[in-house]
Amino acid sequence: MSLRILIAEDEDITRKHLLYALKKEGYEAFETRNGREALTLIENEHFDLLITDVRMPEMDGIELLERVKERFPGIEVLIITGFGSIDAAVEAMKKGAYEYITKPFNLDELLLKVKNLRERKILKSENLAFKTFYGMHKGISIIARSTAMKNIMEVVERIRDSDSCVLIAGEHGAGKSLLARMIHFTSRRQHMPFLSVNCATLTDRLLEEELFGSEQTITHGPVQVRRGFVEIADSGTLFLNEITDMSHDLQNRLLKIIEDGEFYRTGGRLPVKANVRFIAASHKDIAPLIKEERFIAELYYRLNVVEIFVPPLREHMEDLEPLCDFFLRRHRGALNKRIDGFSEEATEILRGYSFPGNVRELDNIVERAVMLEKGPLITAGSLPRSIRMYRIETFQPDRIQTIEELTREYAEKIIALTGGDKLKAARLLGISELSLWKLLKEK
Repeated sequence: MSLRILIAEDEDITRKHLLYALKKEGYEAFETRNGREALTLIENEHFDLLITDVRMPEMDGIELLERVKERFPGIEVLIITGFGSIDAAVEAMKKGAYEYITKPFNLDELLLKVKNLRERKILKSENLAFKTFYGMHKGISIIARSTAMKNIMEVVERIRDSDSCVLIAGEHGAGKSLLARMIHFTSRRQHMPFLSVNCATLTDRLLEEELFGSEQTITHGPVQVRRGFVEIADSGTLFLNEITDMSHDLQNRLLKIIEDGEFYRTGGRLPVKANVRFIAASHKDIAPLIKEERFIAELYYRLNVVEIFVPPLREHMEDLEPLCDFFLRRHRGALNKRIDGFSEEATEILRGYSFPGNVRELDNIVERAVMLEKGPLITAGSLPRSIRMYRIETFQPDRIQTIEELTREYAEKIIALTGGDKLKAARLLGISELSLWKLLKEK
């Protein structure tokens, strides 16, 4: 996180000395000769810190402090005062100054105060990020026994020192969100905020405010600032899930951030700097959307520096059993159940299922089974009936089903596929709704 610092100092030597030292430390530093010049610049540009002398022509440091805190309360102010003007420093602290330092000051001491401010802002951002994305943790595991998942892990390893944007493709529930978190927490940004927003769950207006925040100016009062995800995630990562559901206007604003490293809060007049790594994801194929002018091509190229495709679970079933064990360990601990594994029959049923909901569906299936199971192993009876219907029946003497049983199970499968719509299921089966009702009643 870099700070934008404005110096207001009428002594040329002191001002130039400060400017050089701050830039050498990597800060964005700017200079003005008096309070009036400083206030004009603050009204037109964004700054994190104002370093101002108390005694200056046209507008002194105390008046400048009052004006800044009244209009821009988010800007911290560090006061420079003469050794004999401690009373002025005390007054400044009462009026909202962050810190003060007396002349002649030690440059290392001043730089330490600036560094402490930067660390405090980082901590504040991390705390806000935690409150915004509660439940986030670094305990992330991705099962990678299959070749496909091992290849993905190799890509994650290769880009750990990169700040490039990443575009993740894959079906719903395939693990795109989990992969985004792993990319962040194995990167050099891992100690900075990670935030996530699903673009498909919010209206354009709400998404705009969530991402960019807002500013509202109250007459004769301070500017009311609400920080958005982009600002909170400064120096960290922002994950934009279902990016294709974002409107054209918001796509353009996102493109500007990626290109220029700055944005405007909704209702704001001044640009805000943001050093954010973007990871985007979508279950849709973006290429046709570009042709239909529903997605901006330039934004796609900016996001698609690194593209990762997460395959559906049915295409890497080698990971099924380790995934089942992983989810079992997690849920049995949360539910305080003593379950050692899966029965052979339950494992066989899971192997024969296509998992249209992918890894997320498997997680839900295992959680349900752990809740229902009474024995030491997950049995077939603890699995959803719709899952058991997918099993390929084998002709074993003790498991032969009658035609009526097979017909009834098939009918129940069709009902499940139609989302419980029995009228639609009856039409697909070529029978009346009454016949379907009788078939189910015979159970």
